[in-house]
Amino acid sequence: MPTRSPELLAPAGGSAPFAAALAAGADAIYLGMGAFNARRKAQNFTDDAFAEACRTAHLAGARVYVTINIVIKDREMTDALELVRHCSQLGADAFIIQDWGLFAEVRRLMPGIETHISTQANIHDARGTAWCEAAGADRVTLSRELSIDEIAQIHAACPGIDLEVFAHGSICFSYSGICLLSSFCQAGRSANRGMCAQPCRLPYGLLDENGRVISAPGRGRPLCPRDTNTTELLPRLVDAGAAALKLEGRMKAADYVFAVTDAYRRELDDVLAGRAVGAEERAARQRQLKRCFNRDFTHAYQDGRSDDDMMSYERSNNRGEVVGRVTAFTAREPLTKGERMRAQIKGPAGTAHLALDAPVGTGDLLELRDDAHPDTFLTTLARRDARTGELLEVEVPRPVEVGWRVRVIRSQEAIDRADAVLKRAVPRKRMVDVRVRARLGEPFRVELACCDDPSLAAAAEGFTVEPARTRAVSRDDLAEHVGRMGSTPFEMASCAVELDEGCGMGFSAVHAVRAEACAALEGAILRPYEQRAKELERLDLATGVGAPTELAATGAAAERPTILCAIATTRAGAQAAREAGAERVYIAVDDLLAEGLAPEDAAELGIIPILDEVCRERDHERLDPWVAPEAPVAVGTISELALAAQRGAAAELRSCIPTHNAACLAFLAQAGAQVAWLSPELSLAEIERLAPKTDIPLGVMVFGKPRVMTSEHCILQVADACIHDCARCALRRRNLVLHNIDDKLLPVRTDLHGRSHLYDAYALDYTPQLPQLIAAGVSRFLVDGTLLSTDELAAQVARARRSLDAALAGRRPPARQKGASSGCLFAEVE
Repeated sequence: MPTRSPELLAPAGGSAPFAAALAAGADAIYLGMGAFNARRKAQNFTDDAFAEACRTAHLAGARVYVTINIVIKDREMTDALELVRHCSQLGADAFIIQDWGLFAEVRRLMPGIETHISTQANIHDARGTAWCEAAGADRVTLSRELSIDEIAQIHAACPGIDLEVFAHGSICFSYSGICLLSSFCQAGRSANRGMCAQPCRLPYGLLDENGRVISAPGRGRPLCPRDTNTTELLPRLVDAGAAALKLEGRMKAADYVFAVTDAYRRELDDVLAGRAVGAEERAARQRQLKRCFNRDFTHAYQDGRSDDDMMSYERSNNRGEVVGRVTAFTAREPLTKGERMRAQIKGPAGTAHLALDAPVGTGDLLELRDDAHPDTFLTTLARRDARTGELLEVEVPRPVEVGWRVRVIRSQEAIDRADAVLKRAVPRKRMVDVRVRARLGEPFRVELACCDDPSLAAAAEGFTVEPARTRAVSRDDLAEHVGRMGSTPFEMASCAVELDEGCGMGFSAVHAVRAEACAALEGAILRPYEQRAKELERLDLATGVGAPTELAATGAAAERPTILCAIATTRAGAQAAREAGAERVYIAVDDLLAEGLAPEDAAELGIIPILDEVCRERDHERLDPWVAPEAPVAVGTISELALAAQRGAAAELRSCIPTHNAACLAFLAQAGAQVAWLSPELSLAEIERLAPKTDIPLGVMVFGKPRVMTSEHCILQVADACIHDCARCALRRRNLVLHNIDDKLLPVRTDLHGRSHLYDAYALDYTPQLPQLIAAGVSRFLVDGTLLSTDELAAQVARARRSLDAALAGRRPPARQKGASSGCLFAEVE
């Protein structure tokens, strides 16, 4: 195992969860401040609450990280940097960042600030991790989808940078940072902007070409995964080199945060100490986790799997812990209104008799649900404690059937434990070693040193020690009185006493010196933060933003010729697109391989390869050969950009690498990007603001259905017909769609590697806005034929050609195609 203990990183959506995380033993706590974080709907923090939280954490020996894990719009860059500076002045230890422009500007303007790369940045492999390290990042939060073996491989290749991994909590169905489903299905609520509406948790039906539902019964939520639980995998995660174990839950209440953090604290401490955990204690910890909000648990990704075992097809809400079954129901005799009020019964029903397989506590909220009809359920409270094997009677508002499953979905004990720690004056005390010096004729002295970091030490001296006039003090007397640290943030771990015989003193004077020493130790702990705040105060961000990092636009963009581009899926499609007017044609690597083409064949045909938006270690053998010196290549990850720069290829950033601000464009251009395809989440007004600030050629998809999700789990598994051989899968070759509650049909495509790609129901058509896009400085326009036949692709390229020619000639392009959408072009995402 590594010599450095991994950090237990807990979430906090407000002051109460923060105190709960600290009390439960978190080494670090992550939270949001302001509008630039991926949980903008959480309570988050005011300045005063944040400053006090940082102070409390630092005195306890914990760290505080601020999440700025969204893409930053160009007009927001100064405010985002000001937030970083301000939070750092208030006490933040590090910042979790998604946007490469913000990362670059923080590194340039405030190089002393610790930066962590968010999981939203999609780092999947050692090459991408090494790139982050070289760019100055202190930590990389790896994608949730990685296995423990992959984490170990990355750590072995990049031992100099911290790796953070998700250990517990909710899982995004899509690879984080490249999901547009919320933006396009929920009126512009972007997951990349912290406003995800979680449409993945809603019901969908998988339909075939004839509109027939082929989802298997009981599988109504094909995009809803279970929650991660890695308690039994902690030894392997530690051995793999995980520097931080992240607990998800910034939208969760204090009782959830306390219970989960406490369970992982005890588990991790046992792992690090090499202690075996008995079966009873193991079961108790799992029960504690199950009685927090959960959708049932999985560790499929950590095992290197993405099968049905990871999915919560039946329901997306809290499953709690199964504790028994209904054995009988007794109808209640009619009661008077007064009787109902005295018994706190709201209506006529009766008593459900429950056989318990697990203990239940007074006040626990129980769910009784019909397994045969999962939407049929009710909730009730347990009015007394009951042990395993007992029969428990509960009042229910309507009849229930024998066999219904009983779950605890809210634990009163968890709430009470969290409430108890929230009443403490100090959530967590820091252990200190104490040294007392009482020598006759010398000042009485108390020295304190933090057990976890002896370099943090302080001392205080007071009265001159004199001979006793009556009773001499003993070593035990001094240890007891100096150890009474009361409301201070410290607790004595050990006490060494140097005491001359016959010394006398008043204990109130001893207490005063101890109090002065505690105050001095507080000062020693907080002093570095105060010094950093003063240094940052002198930084002038108003004049610093933009300077050398952004490219100085020379006007070359305005002179750059417009180019019509197309994505095809076959050689015949590529030829048809060229004949229809496309000047550059792109084909994804998998489609090139399906056509039997090698990299040199594609180059000879003038076809530009498209690399995937996911690049894990196992993808290198397939993708890397398509990156050639001086040849154009469309890259979908930072890892692929790093390889392109290494080989001298002409890298074009796909739109799944978001470039929403000029600093980002400049930073990635310096890293080797020569073209940037803009995200469909950008509005026309944002493009008009951004494009003039860079000479990098910018491209926009003007027709096609945007990909809104890429998932490691195959969506087609919802049909319950997986043959575990993607190459021979018949379903994979069909044109299937997901039907959502708004009656939209979202195309699904699963590749040879089992990854699914979900597309929006409607094609985007930006061709009517070509004049404005050209005027803004956009020079490349794309027709995406991923879902089109050869004839359809040719027709759309020809239509785009006519529209582009009209715009260049000063004529108005034709109207938007019927049934197509303008997407986010006029509806800026939040």
